[in-house]
Amino acid sequence: MRLKPLGSFALVIALVAACATTPTRAVRSEFEDIPVPKGLTYQQDRSTIIESPTVKAARLVYRGRLEPTSLAAAMRSTLEANGWRHVSSTTTGPQGTTQVYEKAGSSLEVRLWEGWWFTYVELTASRASQASK
Repeated sequence: MRLKPLGSFALVIALVAACATTPTRAVRSEFEDIPVPKGLTYQQDRSTIIESPTVKAARLVYRGRLEPTSLAAAMRSTLEANGWRHVSSTTTGPQGTTQVYEKAGSSLEVRLWEGWWFTYVELTASRASQASK
């Protein structure tokens, strides 16, 4: 009869894993030219968006179960494909990686770090916009 408790345990583990990988919120990007990789979930409670007639700025936080090194490489290649110029990258060991980009009238900092269960991506961007007359 040892099989029954083992089967119940396996079922619970399968359900927990399924719930942990199911996205709860849609991916959000305030800037159309900043692609967000699939597998990341937008963290509204950790994000901030500020808009004025002349500037739009955002700190957008995402999390997912992705490997940080390959995520950093994917972010760099997709951002460069969208016209962002890579300025610098800094790896700070367990604290993660910071990448800095620029594009005409815009700046972007991508910060990646690994938490206990998730990998986090923080996009801090600002863009000057045309003031309406």
